[in-house]
Amino acid sequence: MKVIALCGKLCSGKTTYANSLKESLHAVILSVDAFMLSIFGSDAGADHDRYVEGLTKALYATATDIACCGTPVILDTGLWTLASRVSFRTYFASRGVPCEIHYLSVPDKTWEERIAKRNAEVKAGRSDAYFVDEGLLSKFREAFEVPAPDEVDCILTK
Repeated sequence: MKVIALCGKLCSGKTTYANSLKESLHAVILSVDAFMLSIFGSDAGADHDRYVEGLTKALYATATDIACCGTPVILDTGLWTLASRVSFRTYFASRGVPCEIHYLSVPDKTWEERIAKRNAEVKAGRSDAYFVDEGLLSKFREAFEVPAPDEVDCILTK
């Protein structure tokens, strides 16, 4: 079986898309955010990036085990950089596990509306997702590299 990683901006619809793929493929979803939020709550502090790095390694190993048992896996990770996308492909190729990257592209206006909606849901206590403050937006804008078409297997415009 294969591992599908989702690439896209914050609030681009990755989790919603992952859930639809889960149903159609009878797949397992491994989400970095879901694990981070369940372990650390909404703030892992200054060690957040280090924890995400370690968790990502663990999820890659788990995804390999699950896929090798015959179940498709969806990795809801973001893959914000070219380096992370190359690393993803290299990791699974070296283990003989087929993999794909699905990029969710979202227009800026829609993206801003989704961030506002998510933040309102979080503030109202109706969501345990990360609140997207200016610090997170700044970090994202500095880090995110839009993938070239040849880096991904599927481009979805949401």
